[in-house]
Amino acid sequence: MSNGVIAYGDVARSYNLLGVRVDAVQIADTIARMEEWIKRREACHVVAVTDMHSVMEAQHDKGFKSMLAVADLVVPDGFPLVWMGRRKGFALRSRVCGPELMTAFCEETASKGYRHFFYGGAPEVTRDLAARFAARFPGLIVAGTYCPPFRSLTLEEDREVVEAIERSCADIVWVGLGAQKQDRWMFEHRKLLSVPVLIGVGAAFDFHTGRVPRAPVWMRENGFEWLFRLAVEPRRLWKRYLVYGSHFVMLVALESLGFRKFS
Repeated sequence: MSNGVIAYGDVARSYNLLGVRVDAVQIADTIARMEEWIKRREACHVVAVTDMHSVMEAQHDKGFKSMLAVADLVVPDGFPLVWMGRRKGFALRSRVCGPELMTAFCEETASKGYRHFFYGGAPEVTRDLAARFAARFPGLIVAGTYCPPFRSLTLEEDREVVEAIERSCADIVWVGLGAQKQDRWMFEHRKLLSVPVLIGVGAAFDFHTGRVPRAPVWMRENGFEWLFRLAVEPRRLWKRYLVYGSHFVMLVALESLGFRKFS
């Protein structure tokens, strides 16, 4: 068993949160599943790193909700999801946060020869991240990087990106486009790529290159990182945390009291 949640190789147990499936996994479980997919190389698998904001977006966008439903693994990033998992009987000790999952995976597997492709980030960020990780984790293989422009790719550009990823023979593509956008990209490309693992890690690229400061560890481990991020980027994040957060609490209360059902 791993963290008292799932056995290696088993189908992850999951719980329903406002109609969104959340798999009851921890970082160790997620890494084990990713390695199994890489070993088999039988299909392209999507890992959706999902927080409260994504759950709320799914309430307003049924298309996005459908994308989460078909993801191979929906991991609980964000303590609200962890706390709700505990209430439903799962022994979740902590969240599966994109930045921590990224470093844990690279640290544990750098010597195994997996090939990493980094997709997303602002200009120069992706190459900087790849260089930092290659230096930080000896043995880690950078298969390639791509920083998309701040606009939709043309069909030709998208085809070239798919071909570049395929030529790289990557085992895993780390996608740093931000919540929802990265999930849509993975959903749209999962059948075009033979890469075993696609995983969206949100702001991890900016965190790991030092472009955006991270909350102190005690805040990250006790459910207060949102407050730190709100203080750092109030204009961008106020709606996510104050409006969506309040709405989330209300909907969870209604669901818990039996006044509303979500499917």
